[in-house]
Amino acid sequence: MADAVTTEQPSLKRVMGPGLLLLFVVGDILGTGVYALTGRVASEVGGAVWLPFLIAFIVAVLTAFSYLELVTKYPRAAGAALYTHKAFGIHFLTFIVTFTVMCSGLTSASSASKAFASNFVEAFDLSWSEGAALTAIALGFIVLVGLINFRGVGESVKLNVLLTCVELSGLLIVIGIGAWALGGGEGDLSRLTDFTAAEGESAFFSVTAATALAFFAMVGFEDSVNMAEETKDPVRIFPKVMLTGLCITGVIYILVSISSVALVAPEELGEGDAPLLKVVQAGAAGFPLWIFAFITMFAVANSALINMLMASRLLYGMANERVLPRVLGRVHRTRRTPWVGIVFTTAIAFGLIWFADLAALGGTTSLLLLCVFTVVNIAVLVLRRDRVDHEHFKAPTVIPVIGAITCAYLASPLSGRAGADYRVAGILLIIGVVLWLATYLYNRNVRHEETTIDPTNLRE
Repeated sequence: MADAVTTEQPSLKRVMGPGLLLLFVVGDILGTGVYALTGRVASEVGGAVWLPFLIAFIVAVLTAFSYLELVTKYPRAAGAALYTHKAFGIHFLTFIVTFTVMCSGLTSASSASKAFASNFVEAFDLSWSEGAALTAIALGFIVLVGLINFRGVGESVKLNVLLTCVELSGLLIVIGIGAWALGGGEGDLSRLTDFTAAEGESAFFSVTAATALAFFAMVGFEDSVNMAEETKDPVRIFPKVMLTGLCITGVIYILVSISSVALVAPEELGEGDAPLLKVVQAGAAGFPLWIFAFITMFAVANSALINMLMASRLLYGMANERVLPRVLGRVHRTRRTPWVGIVFTTAIAFGLIWFADLAALGGTTSLLLLCVFTVVNIAVLVLRRDRVDHEHFKAPTVIPVIGAITCAYLASPLSGRAGADYRVAGILLIIGVVLWLATYLYNRNVRHEETTIDPTNLRE
């Protein structure tokens, strides 16, 4: 009966071509990270803020090669969780990877929702809005994201196109203002070589700590593999689209960091939560700052939409792999979207927005994803023995090896990562273990009932 139900399940709709996929990748990577983290990176290394972004870009490209081999080899939703399941076949490990990736997406989306609410208040000058009012705006926003997600991936991705163009325009404004100011003799390019290690740290550890932080701004490319079942000819278009998207965002990040530190002193750039707004003020005092507030608001909205898309598709894929309850893989027959997964992830985001303080989760998200990337880089080597009946992208063996080592190092205490990251991650993993145990007992109970049912009691 289970097989019969599976055959009646409608497939996801393939609507994403190269253009939409490229905008999805670029929009997901740009997100909120670069709008908020440039100042914090400057606090770690001083004027050489471009260096951690460059190293983070290189590490991301190494891991992207592993993802490309796996997504073209297994062009299905679920991403890292699916690859872990196929490589190691350990239910517990697969579940924890699934939970970790989903958690990173939901915390990012919830953080983006709160940031959206804050920028909404600033854009409309609603100084009276605080506390419960901000939470209500954030909750209303995440409901809207859920409805767009349910409406269909075509509508979601088309909105992503608009929001990506908006957030990209904000970064291009920063780059343009930087070029204009520097061309007019303003700013100080000598700061780019002014390296200042954080207090009590060596130069090496300051760079690695800043890289671990900057890496949060580079994540997002991995989300695109969860859209494989909704992409036209994923085996052919994924490699060139993902690598192109990474290169575009890498160049933008480096140019933004150069403009930022050339116009604003690193110590000033590291103060507050709006470093790029300071850059706009310093380079173009007459520029209407409320426009940039709107751009930032739409940028974080795009992050929320893409992360909620990723989380719901991840649940759908792993439910079909029987790692999560099958109900999470149900697809709406009319909209052809994973509606149960959308409802489930939206409910979790509700809880995070309502109860959790997400200020410190950026570093934790980076930590958890670096752990996932380490597993993926190892999985691609393990799965080399698994042959498939179609041509696919294959990364040079040395790349996933270097990728696994660098990701593991950046996730380790040796990189100089803050201890708070490990404390928050530990709490999240404990929750994950509890959820795994509940799922395991549920599945075992279902199998037990199926094997003990009396066929004489069945009715036609």
